[in-house]
Amino acid sequence: MTRTFILSILLLFVYGCNKSKSIKRENEPLILNVESADITMNKAIEEANQTLPEFYKALESQNKDYYGFGLKMIFKAPDRNEHIWINGLFKKNNEYFGVVDNLPEFTNEVKQGDTIKVDSNRISDWMYLDNGKLRGGFTIRILREQMTVEERQEFDKTSGMIIK
Repeated sequence: MTRTFILSILLLFVYGCNKSKSIKRENEPLILNVESADITMNKAIEEANQTLPEFYKALESQNKDYYGFGLKMIFKAPDRNEHIWINGLFKKNNEYFGVVDNLPEFTNEVKQGDTIKVDSNRISDWMYLDNGKLRGGFTIRILREQMTVEERQEFDKTSGMIIK
């Protein structure tokens, strides 16, 4: 998954109590604020965790039709959790590592470009593309459903993903 790809889709979100629904940053993905009690989002995160073995199986399959692999991990911040995409995933000594793809807004745990060890207990979503079709992306689907018709059309056009 390239930075350009991530910038084209609205994936970064923050759990907490915030007045603003979104935070815009120049040349960075839009941050969407989601309440920690959001039942739909919590179910999406639960589904992502329950199906995580499917992601790892696809990642290790070497299937040339699969690309754009990413994991969304939770990072602590003073009064909220920040969910950030990790890409460039690789396995070393039976552990997964990846690169922090987004510029964190609230957490000091990581910086953009850091290579970190994947902690399966902190995963809130996973995704990859199968010939352009989104696999996983449970939180992406929820956020997309909450967009206006115009936002959804722009999202679909710029993301290059087929979402069914």
